Amino acid sequence: MESIWLEYAWALLILIALEGLLSADNALVLAVIAKHLPEDQKKKAINYGIIMAFVFRFAALFAISFIANVWQIQAIGAAYLLYLGLKHIIKARFGKENKNIREDIKKDAAGKGFWPTVSKIAIADLAFAIDSILAAVALALGLPDSPLPDFGGMDGGQFLVVVLGGIAGLVLIKFAATWFVKLLAQRPALETTAYAIVAWVGVKLAVITLAHEDIGVLNHDFPHSTVWTIIFYGVLVAIALLGWFAPGKNKQSQTGQL
Repeated sequence: MESIWLEYAWALLILIALEGLLSADNALVLAVIAKHLPEDQKKKAINYGIIMAFVFRFAALFAISFIANVWQIQAIGAAYLLYLGLKHIIKARFGKENKNIREDIKKDAAGKGFWPTVSKIAIADLAFAIDSILAAVALALGLPDSPLPDFGGMDGGQFLVVVLGGIAGLVLIKFAATWFVKLLAQRPALETTAYAIVAWVGVKLAVITLAHEDIGVLNHDFPHSTVWTIIFYGVLVAIALLGWFAPGKNKQSQTGQL
């Protein structure tokens, strides 16, 4: 039983780190959305937006929990995570980073009132959270069943990991974004590393899909086997270490643009 909770704790730790890296740029965008407001309203708008985003995230997670074990949904999620991760890696290696969504949000936010700004902050956060929510669900589905009762359509322990990861993302946006921005400025390869991990989590979800009882390409128990667990976490740690020690051009600090 202790080994199960250790695996849960390890998965949650990975998810929190991933949330932090993926949330750094998102936090900057939220700050830019609120930039046009008077000083006394900026922090309030971001706080209200994050509270609304938390409600939206929880509703999305609850809905996903009912369909997370449907193999068609798993296949779509795996394809999306692989596409997202590989697209970012290819653009980082061979082209310019795609920030069209962020730029559109920044331009569209200018000149809006307080409550429209709050709404935009909440919607922007939910849009950016789709990647991390899918990654969290993919990580959670690979965990062994816990003794906790089911919630929605997922094991209670797996759902708890996803919820805690989502809460961590909002907390990191609110309190730790500046630290992650500085970290990314010092080690720019970590942003690409985060998306490489997203792609690898997509592989994990693909393995879960192929092992689904209605597909049967892989043994049903393979995603929970010791061999696959060692392979998955071994590759994940290797990706993280490569990203940490990889050389890269320093980005200009975006904090000065706010």
